[in-house]
Amino acid sequence: MNQARMRLATVTVAPFLLALVVHLTVFLALGDRLPDSLAGHFDLSGDADRAPLSRTVSLVGAVVLFAGTGALWVVAALGGALTARGVKGLTAGGWALSGLLGYALTATLYANLDAADSSAAHFPPWQLGVAVAVALAAAGVGLLLTRFVPDPALEPTGDDGTDRIDLADGELAGWSRRTGSGALLAVGLVTLVAGVFVAALVSWRYGPVVFVIGLLALVFASAHVSVDRHGLTVAMGALSWPRVRVPLDAVETASSRRINAVADYGGWGYRIRHKRTGVVLRSGEAIVVRRTNGREFAVTVADSATAAALLNTLVDRRKRG
Repeated sequence: MNQARMRLATVTVAPFLLALVVHLTVFLALGDRLPDSLAGHFDLSGDADRAPLSRTVSLVGAVVLFAGTGALWVVAALGGALTARGVKGLTAGGWALSGLLGYALTATLYANLDAADSSAAHFPPWQLGVAVAVALAAAGVGLLLTRFVPDPALEPTGDDGTDRIDLADGELAGWSRRTGSGALLAVGLVTLVAGVFVAALVSWRYGPVVFVIGLLALVFASAHVSVDRHGLTVAMGALSWPRVRVPLDAVETASSRRINAVADYGGWGYRIRHKRTGVVLRSGEAIVVRRTNGREFAVTVADSATAAALLNTLVDRRKRG
């Protein structure tokens, strides 16, 4: 692992490890002042309203939660090709989530402090406001720390579709690159964690729904983009499914262009607009293909100028027969 990736992994996992250490320290410091069974869920008035958890289950659950979520965040950070903005979004989201969960779980320990049993525990509702404030402050710390993470390579401004790549007759060539959205990754991971909490603490009926939404966000948070003799292919997510393919014989021309996700396509993910569709994971440069039917297909990816030039070269070769 090179130095840049090591720094990114460190900044990404640090808040979850910090939250876990703080929680474990408080847990051990309170010691015998905690009841044998801890209240872990409270109603709007702050009174315990669910079956308590044993101290062991509570402790193991916190370790699994922070370690597992931290591992997910590191995999997301290192597994995709994120822009500088994507790295900031993912990092800030991780710090915010760890701050929110860390404060809430640790405050729950104090809610159980010196209680005769779990039913006597009380969690003041204003603690949720403090948890949100801690999450916002933690997000700010995460953004500051991203300054120590080297930015991804600067993206070119793109071309107008006139560039070509010199290929000898019969010579084969291909291009591929991963692209991703730190914001969508953060949303997907947070939603997955929320799904587990909803299923465990609210209702098992709603938890799977939230969990599936998180999975869908993760599917559309990254993609593998390739150009070869078959045309342009965009394979979504770690499983490379679903796939979007523009065959070579359906390509009129390709160009590299900078697009704005909201202004040009109305958001992120797989977008459908009048006479154009696209896989838009962020704002920035994109390869834009004009089909022979007049419609456009775009996918946001770095080094799109090279991809467009190769695609135009392959189209020219096909037209020459």
